[in-house]
Amino acid sequence: MKRILTTFTVLTLAACSHQEPSATEAQPTDYVAYVNPLMGTDSTFELSNGNTYPAIAVPWGMNFFTPQTGKMGDGWAYQYHANKIRGFKLTHQPSPWINDYGAFALMPTTGALKIAEEDRASWFSHKAETAQPHYYKVYLADYDTSVEITPTSRAAQLRFTYPATEEAHLLIDAYFKGSMVKILPEERKIIGYARNNSGGVPENFHHYFVMQFDKDFTAYNTWGDGYKLSNKPEAEGEHTGAVLHFKTQRGEQITAKVATSFISIEQAALNLQREVGSDTFEQTRTKAHRLWQDELSKIAVEDTNTDALRTFYSCLYRVLLFPRTFYEYDKDNKIVHYSPYSGKVEAGYLFTDNGFWDTFRAVFPLFNLVYPEQNKLFMKGLVSTYRESGWLPEWASPGHRNCMIGSNSASIIADAYLKGNINKADAKILLEAMLKNATVSEGRPVKSVGREGVDYYNRLGYVPYNVGINENVARTLEYAYADYCIAQMAEKMGEKAIAAQYRKQSYRYKNVFDKETGWMRGRNEDGSFQRPFNPLKWGDAFTEGNSLHYSWSVFQDIEGLMALMGGKEAFGKKLDEVFSMPPLFDDSYYGFTIHEIREMQIMDMGNYAHGNQPIQHLIYLYPYAGEPRKAQQHIREVMTKLYTPTPDGYCGDEDNGQTSAWYVWSALGFYPVTPASDNYIIGNPIFAKAILHLPNNKNFIIENREKTQGNIYIKSVELNGKPFTDFRLPFKTVREGGKLVFNRD
Repeated sequence: MKRILTTFTVLTLAACSHQEPSATEAQPTDYVAYVNPLMGTDSTFELSNGNTYPAIAVPWGMNFFTPQTGKMGDGWAYQYHANKIRGFKLTHQPSPWINDYGAFALMPTTGALKIAEEDRASWFSHKAETAQPHYYKVYLADYDTSVEITPTSRAAQLRFTYPATEEAHLLIDAYFKGSMVKILPEERKIIGYARNNSGGVPENFHHYFVMQFDKDFTAYNTWGDGYKLSNKPEAEGEHTGAVLHFKTQRGEQITAKVATSFISIEQAALNLQREVGSDTFEQTRTKAHRLWQDELSKIAVEDTNTDALRTFYSCLYRVLLFPRTFYEYDKDNKIVHYSPYSGKVEAGYLFTDNGFWDTFRAVFPLFNLVYPEQNKLFMKGLVSTYRESGWLPEWASPGHRNCMIGSNSASIIADAYLKGNINKADAKILLEAMLKNATVSEGRPVKSVGREGVDYYNRLGYVPYNVGINENVARTLEYAYADYCIAQMAEKMGEKAIAAQYRKQSYRYKNVFDKETGWMRGRNEDGSFQRPFNPLKWGDAFTEGNSLHYSWSVFQDIEGLMALMGGKEAFGKKLDEVFSMPPLFDDSYYGFTIHEIREMQIMDMGNYAHGNQPIQHLIYLYPYAGEPRKAQQHIREVMTKLYTPTPDGYCGDEDNGQTSAWYVWSALGFYPVTPASDNYIIGNPIFAKAILHLPNNKNFIIENREKTQGNIYIKSVELNGKPFTDFRLPFKTVREGGKLVFNRD
């Protein structure tokens, strides 16, 4: 997703970033130790190996910290190949393409004072860097200083270990686009705010911070625009910051306890008191580790392949970072939030930093199965968004952002409701919101909210190619699937007329299927198909893909799509064609080769573009064609070839957990091809054993018998001791607990 706009060495360096997990039976498995937050960080604008950064955070935390190698405002905040660190940034960035908001940074230095980013940056090495979800440490060579970070949801502790010097400094950079700092030396404290953002906020947006230190300042300065130093304790302007000065002994540690709020400085202080209080650095670190262990251990995997275990838990860590908590507890312990929609402090839950175009596919289905209590809160957050903005979010960061297409909130809501994770009162509100998306064109805050071209879609049954609405085929396909989701939810709610109407509309995908070419194709307002037509052309009628990628986006009626394509045999051959043809492409719509195209081209898997979301379910369509062994082959190839627990460990943008969630599901042996249905599709598990610890003390066990390195094909499947011959695995079967056994050839 995007749009607003040697092996041994790598493995060795990645291994330096985290400790080995315990392998003894005497101690419980430390799943946190398998996680490598540096996975996917070796990325650039031209080529994404994940486009991630090491998020030092707790699951679904309000704030993350990350070392900053990129310049202020650069979406590529941390790049593995960089040599210097400019600061340690509090970040809310969900994607480099969406960028950040409310960010600020701390940076220790020694010697002559250097403030500007380029001047203060220090050399570092990955050999002297430790990155874990709950703890980060690095040595800054230019200052003979070490930095450690450990988080809570709305706060963190940073510990700086200095050399012996009379010129130890700590810089607080409140960033550009409006900021304020105020030093309170008698209290060993700094307060302030950062207003930087990349959109999606009202005019009154502020991110407030409080920093408490454990050592007196020998002196201090503030700076304003142009890095102009002042002896005054306060600075407010376009770009401000502060410098604290200390005298230190060798090995002396100074700790900063930092907390923030989107509501007020007083609320930030309250968050600090509640989440850190008098805790030591090590106590906060232990608590953060426990939070990760609790969530990661809900899927307990056993295998001798350590690299696969590292990949699995590194992916699961990514899945559990977003959506971001955006609510706080006030002085009366009531749940409140600053609304990026109304600009007011509102009651209730709110979450943000998520692109549903990506995450409806596999992330939210995983929440519904393994983390349903958390997903219930996410759904309440959607109710808040609708009440405060009048619309459901599709890409929020922190408010509505004009990014991507579709009406995929419908999938997320319907799947949660059908799985029992939305109460009746909220379901009524959310169905109303879904129907508004499907019928109302006026008043949308940005084009990505609601349905762009909805009037055409409802009049003609498709979004025309020639009416100035880009990505029209992709929109038609996604709207038709959203209609299916509305129908599924309405039917369960007893709204029979609504269900019948939208189920009929869910077949509108047929209106953009061209029988002449056998692919989805742009269709003009008069009913004719676009000419010329190149199914390999990226963009244009499609979103970050071509017709070979998007023609399979009929999640709701795969049998119907198969019939359009000529039946099972023809369907299977068209699937084969995606893999067997060369990685040809037409990038003329963009005017250059976007990174998604390049990632497809270099993987040696034909036109299969796993690095972007539209095609990620394609392999799981082979069982519909009666060819499960081809699915088993390609699943195993993708898992072992395109994923590794290293800085270049992904094959494209990771995208809020979606590309990671594909691996998590696939490693377990099944995948949610059609969210808002009752079935998963059987695939090809990679581990010897996995246990899903589900609600109500239910366990679902997956065993992979006679597993060997080269034995990738499945002979038979057993469910609870009986032969299981269907390729569809019902959600209810998994949720009730049981045992799924895969027998190999």
